[in-house]
Amino acid sequence: MNNIEADEIQLGENVVISPSAVIRGTNGKAKRVCIGDNTYIGDHVQIIVDDFSIGDYCKVHHHTNFHGYKPLRIGHNAWIGQGSLIDSIGGTTIGDNCGIGAYSQLWSHIRYGDPLEGCNYEGATPLTIGKDVWFVGHCIVSPIIAKDKAMALVGSVITANMEENHVYGGSPAKDLTDKIKPQFTPLSIEQKRRLMRQFRIPDDIKLIESTSEIESPEKISYFNIVDRTYTKRRSKNEVAFMKELQSKLIKFSPILP
Repeated sequence: MNNIEADEIQLGENVVISPSAVIRGTNGKAKRVCIGDNTYIGDHVQIIVDDFSIGDYCKVHHHTNFHGYKPLRIGHNAWIGQGSLIDSIGGTTIGDNCGIGAYSQLWSHIRYGDPLEGCNYEGATPLTIGKDVWFVGHCIVSPIIAKDKAMALVGSVITANMEENHVYGGSPAKDLTDKIKPQFTPLSIEQKRRLMRQFRIPDDIKLIESTSEIESPEKISYFNIVDRTYTKRRSKNEVAFMKELQSKLIKFSPILP
């Protein structure tokens, strides 16, 4: 990858990076760039971050901009829409399975006013986004904490922390969970089984409901439908199965070693 400038580069398998993408540090080479398996980075994406990592099966669409001095960490299965901006001057962490709709802006700092005039607004604060968080599109997000499964409706301006599985909307955004459905309603095991029956399961993939069912992780890819984790083997059938799942918006993350 000739368009990556970094002292340390870790690229997963089947990574696709557009030739027009730029990946480097804020002042020359980045210290570290880590991109997971089967991740796509589109046309004219700019990643100007000194320490950047993104997980497996992510999609970063064209004209997205990442920048900042502190580490920017993005988990597995992220979907980042075109024209989005993600800042890590204060440090940014985004969990697994997050969706960031087109033209959204995620900020971890505020800085412009002249200090010689006594400007009161300057600072950098970590932005922390949990798992399964969804900013639907055209969202502007301050350096907040968004807990797992939180959701912001299109055009929201988020200035305060977001609670788990709560839905927000407006400018400034308000909690609308009592008026509309939360993003997720828990499913029973049987409902999850029924959802998974729509897929053809190859011989080297097994659906399980507990890690105690794992017997031969070096031969079989085990997919736990309870916590949405799997034993990553990188087999042809596993990759095809993961892509088919994602086409139905179903997301699994690898079990950490």
